[in-house]
Amino acid sequence: MAAAGNGPLTGVRVVELAGIGPGPFAAMTLADLGADVVRVDRPGGAGLGIDPAYDLTNRNKRSVLIDLKTEDGAARVLDLAERADVLIEGYRPGVAERLGVGPRECLDRNPRLVYGRMTGWGQDGPLAERAGHDIGYIAVTGALSMIGTAGEPPALPANLLGDYAGGSLYLVIGVLAALQHARTPDGAGQVVDAAIVDGTAHLTTMIHAMMGAGGWQDRRGANLLDGGSPFYGSYETADGEYMAVGALEQRFYNEFVELLGIAEELPPRKDFGRWDELREAVAARFRTKTRQEWTAVFEGSDACVAPVLSLREAPAHPHLAARGTFTDHAGLTQPAPAPRFSVTPGSVRRPPARPGADTAEVARDWDLPVRAKAEHAEPERAKEDS
Repeated sequence: MAAAGNGPLTGVRVVELAGIGPGPFAAMTLADLGADVVRVDRPGGAGLGIDPAYDLTNRNKRSVLIDLKTEDGAARVLDLAERADVLIEGYRPGVAERLGVGPRECLDRNPRLVYGRMTGWGQDGPLAERAGHDIGYIAVTGALSMIGTAGEPPALPANLLGDYAGGSLYLVIGVLAALQHARTPDGAGQVVDAAIVDGTAHLTTMIHAMMGAGGWQDRRGANLLDGGSPFYGSYETADGEYMAVGALEQRFYNEFVELLGIAEELPPRKDFGRWDELREAVAARFRTKTRQEWTAVFEGSDACVAPVLSLREAPAHPHLAARGTFTDHAGLTQPAPAPRFSVTPGSVRRPPARPGADTAEVARDWDLPVRAKAEHAEPERAKEDS
């Protein structure tokens, strides 16, 4: 069947109230899948502090500039919400209500609207009003405690685990599920409360199952998947780079140690008391060749070994290049939209939106009144709405 359209969400309209982090990434994901995302930027910017031309989380979007603290600011957002299918905001609890664009006002104007709320702590609970960042959210859910080496502080997975996996992607799941309900004959709009703590905790479901069954110790670096196993981890090479090893199953492990060239010298892998000895033997062997040399050794095998590449190196990896996992658009190399669809593929259609650049175009396409007076960005804004 021939591919058509610009993604499976073509025709879906999304309003994004500008913020930073997980909210914009969720809106970008919807835009990558074809949704018409209009970002409502505020004068002075959202506080990220980078050139908007490089903010890839605003690709495939259009931007209008609205100051919600002016007399007609809320009314202009409500005009957009009335014509939208989804609205996304990432303010602290109560801020959207104080600005006049909370769920009640928006759903009164559009009863089938899906109102997505992105926060760290959620809309209620003892910490709901408190400030926070990814590291705190993944800390209290237990996720951070699993990452790193025993006897050392937990390792920090950038802000990928909390903000984006536990936050953005759960907001996208919630919005799409609520949109499906809203479009049924008896459906209605609703509020989606996507809290990073909830999503991150949900990600640990399998680990909780293993722990309950006695197959996971509640401590770092002592388990099959957290660095406790000598055949699931990373090893330094002769040039100071690293190779990642994931030879969990016996048949993959057999191929791994054969290609490593020390199969006859290693203690049995099921002898847990000699795992330190096994790990040191593997580590010593990896230190005899460079990352490039080991990559060549394991190429084409099922040993489950891969080079640890940097962000700049990753786009050139032969497999990722063949699949087009990364793409170049408007002079910027960036991850391509994911996942993939056979009939309605997503694509990068527009560069990052410039604040306020699309006001007239959006007014025309969404049948909004054209404002004669443009609002201008101010150099500084208070960040109490974030």
